[in-house]
Formats: sequence, C-alpha cells, structure tokens
Amino acid sequence: MPPKLGIIAGRGELPRTIVQACQAAGRDFFVIAFNGETDPNTVIGGVAHAWVDLPAVGRTIKLLKEAEVGDLVLIGPVGRPDFANLKPDWHGAKLLPKIIKAARQGDDALMKVVVDDLESQGFTIIGAEEVFENLGAPGGSFGVHEADAADWADIRRGMAIVAELGRLDIGQAVVVRDGYVLAVEAAEGTDAMLRRCAQFRMAERAGVLVKRPKPDQERRVDLPTIGVATVEGAAAAGLKGIAVEAGGALVTDLDAVAAAADAAGIFVCGVGAGDGS
Repeated sequence: MPPKLGIIAGRGELPRTIVQACQAAGRDFFVIAFNGETDPNTVIGGVAHAWVDLPAVGRTIKLLKEAEVGDLVLIGPVGRPDFANLKPDWHGAKLLPKIIKAARQGDDALMKVVVDDLESQGFTIIGAEEVFENLGAPGGSFGVHEADAADWADIRRGMAIVAELGRLDIGQAVVVRDGYVLAVEAAEGTDAMLRRCAQFRMAERAGVLVKRPKPDQERRVDLPTIGVATVEGAAAAGLKGIAVEAGGALVTDLDAVAAAADAAGIFVCGVGAGDGS
C-alpha cells in the first residue's frame, strides 16, 4: 500500500473528489481543512480530519505528523490572507517573511515557499492526478461537439497568450474570439472572468476559453481546473467552447463536464501543450 496521504483541502469540489478516490481505493488518509475556506462537505461521513486556521502552519505540520502522513496533496484554491492581520503560530511566524516576499513575486513563488517548507518536514508532495488519475484532462473532445478550423485558430492564439501571461505569473486562462482577446484571467478567477465576457456576447456562439499551466509552474499544485460550473459560465458568456492542455489541467468530473457541454451545445477538448507555443 502507498504511504498514508495527507490532503490539504482548499475550496471547491476537488478535495471531496480526492477523499472519495481514497475511500474507493482503500487508501488511508487524513484531511487538513481550513476554517473559512474548505467546504464542510469535504469531511462529512466520518472522514478523519482536523480544522485549522490558515496561518497555523506549525499546528498543521504537527497534526500531519501525528497522523503518520507520508504523502501530501495540496488541492483546491485558498484565498490570499491579509498579511497585516495574520496571527500565525511560531512556525508560521518564522515562515512569514519568506511568504510575504514570495507573494510580491506572484503565486508561483508563493507556492514554492509552501511546498519547500512541507518537503523540508519530510513529506512527499504529489499531484492530485497521482491519487485519482481520471482528474487529468485527456486529449481530444470530451463530448459530441468539436472545434472547427476557426475555433482552432482561437485555441492556438489562446495557448500562446496564456504561455506569455504565465511567464509573468499573471493567470492561467484567456478568452479569444476571432483572434481578439476578450478577457484575461487575473486574481478574480475563471468564473468571474467569464461573467465579464457576457457583455461581449454575440447573436451566435463564438470564442473559446483556453486554460493551461504557466510555463514554469509547480505542476504538483495549482493546476488549472474546469468543472460543470466552467461549462455553464462559458455557455452563459456565449462562447463556442473550452480548450485545456491535455495532461496539464484537472477536470472535476469528466462525464458530468461532457454531459453539460453536450447539453449547452459547446465543445470541450484537451489539446497538446505545443499548440500555440
């Protein structure tokens, strides 16, 4: 059996998906849930867990070691804290100067500090798709609808743009229509970006949401993610489809995403990392 898994659970559905994958596989696990961040449904049904405050780094490490965790998966986003009002424990206070400095450089630098600190404590950080392989985005169309030649032109442009944005640690998504950039993802996230795109809606569906990792991203954490809500947001914005990097993005429930895309009349597909680079 693999080592006991620690699940550092952020917001959204994915932490619960990892819990269920562990339960189905019979893998022993322990969940760290964050007050004000983690969905309580993540730990329902007798799941071994502990609730902690986000800056309680020392307590988190202590709980993981007491639970005899070997592997760690960090899954689900967490909000950036208000550093001026943080009340960290002793370990968190020692780490705080590095975190503040890294936060000024971007999310990638911030995550590297967190990952390095956890690894220094003896934990092995693994990607969520190593726990549940069906989370990784496959190549090709997920549903019955497929991109046409015009869509592929937008996909290639979107892939190239996100790659450049990623080098500046800005975001992981962009919306392109007929070669024109309608929106770029920043701190607000994909769902809010799609809501902004609604103002550009045309009579007929057009445009593509493209998501891919940043070029130098730590791929064990913070991969771009899509789910049914993403499909619904893209459809509401009048887009024709969604493209993600195959093997470089997570899909919360592939069958549900495909069904939602078919129902909305849009395509969702996984494309190669080289498209547009």
